[in-house]
Amino acid sequence: MKLLEYEAKGVFSDYGIPIPKGFVIREPEEITAHLQEVGDAVVLKAEVDVGGRGKAGGVLMVDSASAVEKARELFSREIRGVPVREILVEERLEIEHEYYLSIAIDRSSKQPVVLFGDTGGVEIERAAKEEESAIRRALVSPLLREVPAFLMRELLAGAPADIAPVINNLYRIFQEKDAMLAEINPLVTTPAGVYAADAKLIIDDNALARQGIEVNRDLSEREREAERHGFSYVELDGTIGVIGNGAGLTMSTIDLIDYYRGRAANFLDVGGGADQERVMHAVRLVASLPSVKVILVNLLGGITRCDEVARGIITAGVDVPVIVRMAGTNEEQGRRLLAEHGYRMVDSMEAAVRVALEVGE
Repeated sequence: MKLLEYEAKGVFSDYGIPIPKGFVIREPEEITAHLQEVGDAVVLKAEVDVGGRGKAGGVLMVDSASAVEKARELFSREIRGVPVREILVEERLEIEHEYYLSIAIDRSSKQPVVLFGDTGGVEIERAAKEEESAIRRALVSPLLREVPAFLMRELLAGAPADIAPVINNLYRIFQEKDAMLAEINPLVTTPAGVYAADAKLIIDDNALARQGIEVNRDLSEREREAERHGFSYVELDGTIGVIGNGAGLTMSTIDLIDYYRGRAANFLDVGGGADQERVMHAVRLVASLPSVKVILVNLLGGITRCDEVARGIITAGVDVPVIVRMAGTNEEQGRRLLAEHGYRMVDSMEAAVRVALEVGE
């Protein structure tokens, strides 16, 4: 789950990373009571979970005289389709230089990787593409509590030594908060010292309970429903709904759809031993996706009984066409039930995908 900027900065501050003075407002008029805390020159930042917020008009440089009016204007906007409900009001820093700093997981080595660049801000991606050496990287063993001195020297390569404690504190946050990404862009130097001018922190969804987070705000309503039923579920951008049992079988189904130039609308694994009610909820959930033109159910019955699957599909009673390929325990009973209610059965996964593509055209 991605934290909003002010939430991430609260964590950073707790770990000793300097942040600008600021406060959060939910009404334009709230700004007046706190302006003395941040001075005459301020920054208004829309607290929305979207990328490219600054380029989309979600960050405004204003003076204290126009702050309320500009805040009202910002509250009336949508930033990349997301309405503005909260605004972070911060002091405007006297920036001398911008750097880039992030920590993520390097998938190939299965270790944290620290990325540091001498150029930060909104143009970091362009700078990294144009000059590979613009970003320096260091793999750090997860057994270590801080970045070793020799790696720190390689990362900084002449950047101010004051940045080293920030890197180590961000590394502690990354480890202790079960983060997938911890980023400061830009990390800035000013006459008063080093500051995290922006902050991004993404917590591993699997660790939310351990971090004391009860609700995953990043989930859509369908994803929340899938979580309630215990489904492994991911929304995609295609037109063929996919329901399987077992991650391997479900992924194979999606791969085969892609091979035949179709596009899956989702990944939904009902798990082993799915009964009638569980299958019913799965079919209804997938059918509720606006893009779905056909649903492909591909299940192998071991502890999952095919007659229970059939009853679940029938009970769901969705208007979207449902193509079924299932084999295993009580297969004949399941086939008979589906045939009696007019559902189309297919013998192989490849044939089922082909039929789904034809029906969904």
